[in-house]
Amino acid sequence: MSKSFLALVLLETPATPDMAAVAKAIRARHPELPMEVDGGGEGSGRQGSPLLRCGNELVAVMSMPAPIPEDPGLWSRASATWPQGKAIAARHRGHLIVSVLGQNQRPLPTARLTTAVIGALIATMPQCCAVVWNGKVARPTDLWLDMSSRSFAPFPDYPSSLWVDILPFRSDTGIGAVTMGLSAFAEREIEFETRKLTLATLIEKVDGLAVYLVEHGLVVKDGDTFGRDSRERFLVRYKNSDQFGSLPVLFCTDGSAG
Repeated sequence: MSKSFLALVLLETPATPDMAAVAKAIRARHPELPMEVDGGGEGSGRQGSPLLRCGNELVAVMSMPAPIPEDPGLWSRASATWPQGKAIAARHRGHLIVSVLGQNQRPLPTARLTTAVIGALIATMPQCCAVVWNGKVARPTDLWLDMSSRSFAPFPDYPSSLWVDILPFRSDTGIGAVTMGLSAFAEREIEFETRKLTLATLIEKVDGLAVYLVEHGLVVKDGDTFGRDSRERFLVRYKNSDQFGSLPVLFCTDGSAG
């Protein structure tokens, strides 16, 4: 599967990043990653280039002197864990577009690299106030600054919660949770409904399966089960969601729902 991600870094006021400073911050935060401003070293006269060369990849950072398009659904979802997000977004006046260039990109390495660059942008630009990941997930910059330091951590410790949202809901069968953003890694979202599990346990199960699918792709097949051991098995079915606009999902139950 080939996948590029488009990340938007919201700015309180329009600004253009100092790419030499961003490259320096990436080196400090991720010394294992080869890094330079495209076109040569920081003293080469190409400091104004919007491109960073990270190993064999090019990452573009474009400065836009305008707010991002309005998306009430995005900020409604974000409010579940970030109540201030909508108000902060309403005040922003510019944004940065961050994306890895090229074809045939693999989702997880691309997400890791994009996340590392965003962390360095936040570390060097006080104007940053929010990040919107791939049009699906909005998070505050302080959380991004912290979690992006783990961009290249091994499974399961990388910052997947910056890329995938988990949203609880009530249903006729009890409670449920649905992901938003997982389909970029695994073609489908997760929708899990239960009568047995507590909300905290449900979120834990969804998160564990989501991280596994971010790492491995869509390896869970229609009719498979998953769980900690033979006594805890959850059934997975492929379907289009009845609750969320026919969204293609891995519909998971604990044997008591749906």
